Amino acid sequence: MDEVQEVLGFWFAERVRERWFDSTPELDEEIRDRFQPLWERAARGELDAWAAQPQGALALAIVLDQFPLNMFRGDPRSFSTEQAAVGVSREAVRVGMDQELEPQRRVFLYMPLMHSEDPADQDASVRLFEASGLEDNARFARHHRELIRRFGRFPHRNAILGRQSTAGELAYLASDEAFTG
Repeated sequence: MDEVQEVLGFWFAERVRERWFDSTPELDEEIRDRFQPLWERAARGELDAWAAQPQGALALAIVLDQFPLNMFRGDPRSFSTEQAAVGVSREAVRVGMDQELEPQRRVFLYMPLMHSEDPADQDASVRLFEASGLEDNARFARHHRELIRRFGRFPHRNAILGRQSTAGELAYLASDEAFTG
């Protein structure tokens, strides 16, 4: 479990915490240099055993959901392990592992659900953030859910994933209210 502790120690270090939602090219590069081989192993399912305990499930969710967003910013690979992360999150919640984590850490176990384009995952995200008293995160979860309800997907991903945007999505992306990820 040394790798689990390495992931958690890195992700929850103060200097990284400050950049969770406002990364820099330098941090993205550091994550890529340090963790891409680990992410590749996780993507192949080689780290699935981590999900058998709360800290491991949390670390695996971070590796599969958060790290690729940093490592592959603007590239389709940034979303390539999202559904694997969703599976980790769903199962950890189903068996109650989330309740064994402090609320600030639960955020990153629930985050794959917020990132999912599945409406049921969006509903679960909102419910879980609200139930944990994580109101700032719940506000963002409600916003993400509204985008999925409105468009059925996240419009800001369309260009990255090679999807055609609808006229409504283009208007939204050109507006002041646009969420760009």
